Amino acid sequence: MKSRILKTFFSIVFLSIQWLAFSQSPIEKIEPPYWWSGMESDQVELLVYGPNITEWTPSLSDEHVNLVGVKKTKNANYLFLTLEIDPSSPKKDISLNFKRKRKKVAQKYSIVPKSEMKEGQAGLNSTDFIYLVFPDRFANSAPENDSNALMQDRVIARDSLFYRHGGDLQGVSDHLDYIEELGVTALWLNPVWENDQPKESYHGYAPTDLYRVDRRFGSNEAYETLVDQCHARGIKVIKDIVYNHWGDQHWIYQDLPDSSWVNFWPEFTRTTYKAPTLMDPYASEEDKRKMTDGWFDHHMPDLNQRNDELANYLIQHSIWWIGHFGVDAFRIDTYAYPDQAFMAKLGERILEEYPTFFMFGETWVHGTPIQAWFTDKNGAKKPFESHLQSVTDFQLHYALNSALNENFGWTEGASRLYYTLAKDILYEDASRNVTFLDNHDLSRIYSVVGEDVEKLKSAFAFMMTTRGIPSLYYGTEIGLKNFSNPDGLVRQDFPGGWPTDSLNKFTPEGRNMDENELFDFFSHLGTYRKNNPSIFSGSLTQYVPKEGVYMYKRTGEDKTILVVMNLNGTEKALDKQFSFFEKEGSFKVVATEDIGVDLKGEVIIAPYQTIIIERNH
Repeated sequence: MKSRILKTFFSIVFLSIQWLAFSQSPIEKIEPPYWWSGMESDQVELLVYGPNITEWTPSLSDEHVNLVGVKKTKNANYLFLTLEIDPSSPKKDISLNFKRKRKKVAQKYSIVPKSEMKEGQAGLNSTDFIYLVFPDRFANSAPENDSNALMQDRVIARDSLFYRHGGDLQGVSDHLDYIEELGVTALWLNPVWENDQPKESYHGYAPTDLYRVDRRFGSNEAYETLVDQCHARGIKVIKDIVYNHWGDQHWIYQDLPDSSWVNFWPEFTRTTYKAPTLMDPYASEEDKRKMTDGWFDHHMPDLNQRNDELANYLIQHSIWWIGHFGVDAFRIDTYAYPDQAFMAKLGERILEEYPTFFMFGETWVHGTPIQAWFTDKNGAKKPFESHLQSVTDFQLHYALNSALNENFGWTEGASRLYYTLAKDILYEDASRNVTFLDNHDLSRIYSVVGEDVEKLKSAFAFMMTTRGIPSLYYGTEIGLKNFSNPDGLVRQDFPGGWPTDSLNKFTPEGRNMDENELFDFFSHLGTYRKNNPSIFSGSLTQYVPKEGVYMYKRTGEDKTILVVMNLNGTEKALDKQFSFFEKEGSFKVVATEDIGVDLKGEVIIAPYQTIIIERNH
């Protein structure tokens, strides 16, 4: 009996020692959180973080996964482990083992077959119509998320331009009917990942955790649900993503693996914002470096993507977002500012894994050659192909503003549209460019055109019928206005998105007569475009503007659509003495509104009015 008691005692002691040895894990984070088998690349590099983790020796014993690389950095809190995964590996949890002297730690890591990825990655094309939503300012359906005691910025103040207002992912989900009514086929949200900054954390462009949705928007699960809901409606989802910088509260920046992860300067040095230095044959190396390595702002450390571990980290987190959530496209913020060789490598790796995925870069630059230089296969002299299919078409945006607000001239007014589109020879495929009237950084188009309703309608009619992928900023369809000085003025709350709002502009009853007229116009054109392949895939022919009247046509298999824009402050008669009207076919004016056009007689086009005429073949 005594020997049995002693045996039991020593067994308990031994198990307790083992438990202590394996329970005191030094690991705080492993990223990516899990990975897939069957990828085009059979390797993944794990970032392992914990106090003095380099003192622990990692090992792995698994029939499907091998540990083929271990890298240490100057900071003892990081290890980078390269795993090689057998493409045939089933879904399983592997054990990453760490040993230091007599202590051992086992860390579970999951491998999932690529076949179990979320459906998505459908990409964008000219058939699509994008709706851009600023999540914090759209709708608040989960007030319990408004503030979080564990985060630095806990202030909710709807009367402030700089604090959070409480919009969330559930608010977007709850208004998908409204979005769908506009004929939208793709939803773009400004960044939703964590921005745990002490102030102005609402906009999302200073991320502090790349794998976590900001808790004040909801959760990873809430974002996943929203993506699923959109896909069920046939709406694609675009993730807004940043590679140039992080927020200075990012957990990695707070304890860098190595100082080379960030482009540090002896004193704060801001980027020049001068993109031409990247392709200018006469640019100085000093100007080039300031453009790419200068900081976007004081609280946005500029990332050095030439560091291999950082480059892998950014590429893998992008692949993970696509595979985990099933998003269909990336809008890449500040595309011109990161290292362009890295951006090319990023695009190549993403398309290697997801061939139908779509990426468009924000290129807030001046001049079509500069803008086109960033796109793929454009014939420009550069040492690499960017693998970037599309850019935000600022040049066409500038041209449209000129057409609506300047007098007609040889290169001014309506002529600006003609000359800008003539430069499409600089792109491999300009129909992939994302067009827009305004966005979260720009003055509202309704204010830009002097609150002229006819100009606003013409602007939208042009965007919806010319080449490209149109993008509509939330609230433009009901005439939201303001100039972007500061930016917060154009990031206003959508009326009716908060339970305490006195008016609900999401419903016809909450909108006034003018707002309903605008909404109906936008909704009709959105639906019309969606149902007419001649617009989104037909050939584009433009005519030299005459006396401030700009005309172009889209020719498809079954019909040709003529668009006539009177970009004058006076009436103009439609010139019917050209081939469109000479050919046989049935003609009709697209009923975007009751404008009383009779094609049999003289057609008078009102100031700044745009008419759309169909001819069936």
